[in-house]
Amino acid sequence: MTRVRYFPDLTGPQVTELLTERSILVQPLGAIEQHGPHLPLSTDSVVATAVAQAAIAEVGDELDVWLLPTLEYTKSNEHAWSAGTVWLSATTLLAVLDDLGRCIATTPAKRLVFLNGHGGNSALLNVANRELRLAHGLMTFVTHPGVPADQGGASPADELGMGVHGGTDETSIMLHLAPHLVNLALAQRRVPEALALNTYVRFGGRVSFGWMSNDFFPDGYIGDPTAA
Repeated sequence: MTRVRYFPDLTGPQVTELLTERSILVQPLGAIEQHGPHLPLSTDSVVATAVAQAAIAEVGDELDVWLLPTLEYTKSNEHAWSAGTVWLSATTLLAVLDDLGRCIATTPAKRLVFLNGHGGNSALLNVANRELRLAHGLMTFVTHPGVPADQGGASPADELGMGVHGGTDETSIMLHLAPHLVNLALAQRRVPEALALNTYVRFGGRVSFGWMSNDFFPDGYIGDPTAA
């Protein structure tokens, strides 16, 4: 596998020597938030970082892609009720992203990709996408390792399209990436079946709603990790 180019390993002079306007900087975003009793707080960060590293390694020398350090404190206030969740407000995170864009704009690189591992960041990143273009002249992009059901993606049929947090997919990925951090003995099925029956107000439905992760089950995960 090709060695990943890691931006912080550069010296100051190397930034201007090695980067060009065609260089691409990849900024992973994760979260530090509860994922039930079976997954670690770092789940979204672990996944986002691993996907970014693998994608950059796969591209190899075909493109000039550089990995930035993962931003782990992000917008996780849907889990604010839980001890261990460390979150930034929407205004704070937007300011952080603007500061990041301002700093990137001082380098020769003009392309910035946000690789987002946490669904709670999605709407805000789409706002930042254009704001950074206007304010700093960057070409900005947002992508996801997997789009969660509450953002229009899909989850396994057994989860009735409701597997948005700590369910089959996330647990399966973590069993692959960091099995020592997964405790399947504590996992149970947590699928909000009544919500799945609602035609309009549901994850990924036509009507969005301001949900908190403990609205459905007190332990705050939503999906079926037992199927992982």
